[in-house]
Amino acid sequence: MRIPFTKMQGAGNDFVVIDETQSRIGLGTAHYRMLADRHFGVGADQILTVRPSPAVGIDFEYLIHNADGQEVEHCGNGARCFLKFVHDRGLVDKPSVRVKTMNRLLELRWQTDGRVRVDMGAPDFDLARIPFLAGALLPQSFGSWQRWPLCLPQGANGDAPLLAAVLSMGNPHALILVDDVDAAEVQSYGPAVQALGVFPQGVNVGFMQVLDRSRVRLRVYERGAGETLACGSGACAAVAAGIRLGLLDASVEVYTRGGPLDVAWLGGAAPVLMTGPATTVFEGEIALPDSL
Repeated sequence: MRIPFTKMQGAGNDFVVIDETQSRIGLGTAHYRMLADRHFGVGADQILTVRPSPAVGIDFEYLIHNADGQEVEHCGNGARCFLKFVHDRGLVDKPSVRVKTMNRLLELRWQTDGRVRVDMGAPDFDLARIPFLAGALLPQSFGSWQRWPLCLPQGANGDAPLLAAVLSMGNPHALILVDDVDAAEVQSYGPAVQALGVFPQGVNVGFMQVLDRSRVRLRVYERGAGETLACGSGACAAVAAGIRLGLLDASVEVYTRGGPLDVAWLGGAAPVLMTGPATTVFEGEIALPDSL
């Protein structure tokens, strides 16, 4: 089968976007994995699928598959690209849309400077809903919140556990504070944390360096994709965690390796608002085997 697609990126986090508003193509896990493959497919961190409204008051359904082919709950940078895609394709002509993900409703809105603001919903700190299996682990207080000691396999980080703040932005996140994000052991600590088993649905592992109360640097080792140039939900989780830890103010510029994102959270049940770019790279068509 031949699949039309659009390649897009938001702060370097890159996507293959597929239009299923007229009919379902019928892709399976292996198809998504091949599309994301940078040698044998198009190449992307995630595959985004646009589907028609599932209910009154919702404009579209938004599906996300990671590079490993597995469907996941959320992708903030992808949401910005989603809005640009549906506008560019003439699927909508209003400045904001509401889209349904696996477990949330998002509002996406154009800004006057050409960027897109995403209402990401409120962060969730309930351990069962993240989900995070604390078991016998004892949290350590920090600011007005806490961090959890994560004991890595022998030889990783010496004998000291990594201290992580855990939360959900509709998908699970573990945030680790570092002095220098460039020197952080992202490629070794990221998969080591993911392999611990305390996150039954996997986890995105963030490494945040606080520059001051309104600026941070961030790298994220994503579930199912590895380290990406930017992670929108990871930026939101980092800011929400930093605010609860007493390190950040309500509005923060997050410097990722792919570019800056603006994130704001007023606390409590207020939504996290993320603003950043969305860019079309190219359009094309790829031939995929009917069955893989």
